[in-house]
Amino acid sequence: MIELLKNLVAIKSDTEEGANDALRFCSKWLDSHEITHEVLENEGRLMIHAEIGQGPTTIVWNGHVDVVPGKIEQFNPIIEGDRLYGRGSADMKAGVAAMMEAFRRIYSAREQLKQRIVLHIVTDEETGGRKTSGHLVEIGRTGDFVICGEPTHLKLSVQSKGILHANVTLFGKAAHGSRPWEGTNAIEAAYKFNEQLKTLPFTKVSNPYYEYPSINLAKIQAGDRYNMVPDQCDVAYDIRFVPGQKWEEIIEQMTELAQSINPANIVKPGGKTPAITTTEDNAFVQSLAGVTAEVTQKDAVLFGQHGAADTRYYAKTGAGAIEFGPSGDDWHGPGEYVLISSVEQYADILTKHALV
Repeated sequence: MIELLKNLVAIKSDTEEGANDALRFCSKWLDSHEITHEVLENEGRLMIHAEIGQGPTTIVWNGHVDVVPGKIEQFNPIIEGDRLYGRGSADMKAGVAAMMEAFRRIYSAREQLKQRIVLHIVTDEETGGRKTSGHLVEIGRTGDFVICGEPTHLKLSVQSKGILHANVTLFGKAAHGSRPWEGTNAIEAAYKFNEQLKTLPFTKVSNPYYEYPSINLAKIQAGDRYNMVPDQCDVAYDIRFVPGQKWEEIIEQMTELAQSINPANIVKPGGKTPAITTTEDNAFVQSLAGVTAEVTQKDAVLFGQHGAADTRYYAKTGAGAIEFGPSGDDWHGPGEYVLISSVEQYADILTKHALV
C-alpha cells in the first residue's frame, strides 16, 4: 500500500491532464487485482465508480487524486521515519491509497459483506468537485453514508461550515482629489462597513463545534486615478457560517448595515454551499467511531471542519457525510507529509467497518 501511495504521489496531478493520468493509474491498479469498476468522464474529467456487496445500506468511500500546484521536486516522494513527504501525500493520495487497499481486501471477502461498499475516485476536488463528485451524485451514484478521506488525523469530522460568497457595492460622491471634503470616498465607506460587519449578530453565533463564523475580505476594487475621490467601491466576502445559520439572514443583516451607510448601497449573494450537519447519533458514525477506537486504542474524536469538501454534494441527497482520513500536516504547503502508520491504521479501520 505504501508503494502504491509513493507511485500516486509521483504523478504530477496538479493539472487536468495530470489528474486524469493519476486516475488512469488507479484504474490499472484495480484491473491488476481483477476488481470490476467503471471509468466515467464528464467535461474532460475522469472518475472511477466501483461497488461490491449487497444489502439494505450503501457506504461510499470518496477520494480525490488531483492536487494543488506544486514544484516538480514535490512530486518525488521521500520517506523519513514514519513520514512520507510529497505534494498530495496527505491531501489526499494517502486516503485514496488506503481506500483502494481496503477495497481490495473486502473485494476478496465480498461474500461476507452485509452492505454495499462503493469506491469513488475523482479528479477535480481542489477546483470545486462539480465535474466529478457532483456529477456522480447527479447521476444517482450516492449512498446512505459517505466517507471523504481528507486528512483529519483519524478524527471524525461530522460537520463543516456552510459557504456564502457576498458581493457588496458601496457608493460615494466623486470629487477632485485636491478637495476630498467636497466628495464622499467610497473606499472609506467600505472600510466603515467592514469594521461594523464584524459586530453584526450573525458573527456571534456558535455551536458545540464552532465558536463563531469566519469572515474573509477576499476582494476589493475601487478608484483608478490619484486625483479623483472614488465614488464606488466593490468588495467581496467569503463567509463560512455555522451549521444552523441561514444565509438569507446573513445577507439581510449585511444589507441593513450597508444601507445604513448609504441607502443606495447594494449587497448581493454569490455562490452558496450548505453546511454539513451529520449528527453524532448517526448509526454509521457510531459504528465507525467504535471501530476507530478499537484500531487506534484511543477514544474516537468527533469535530467540525472549517473548510468544505466533496461531502457537500452527497449531503444534498440526505446522506450522512463526513470527512475522515489519515494524519499529516502542511497540506497545500511546501513540507506536506502523511504519517505512514496512520495510513495503515486507516486502511484497517475502513476494512473492519465495511465488514461490520
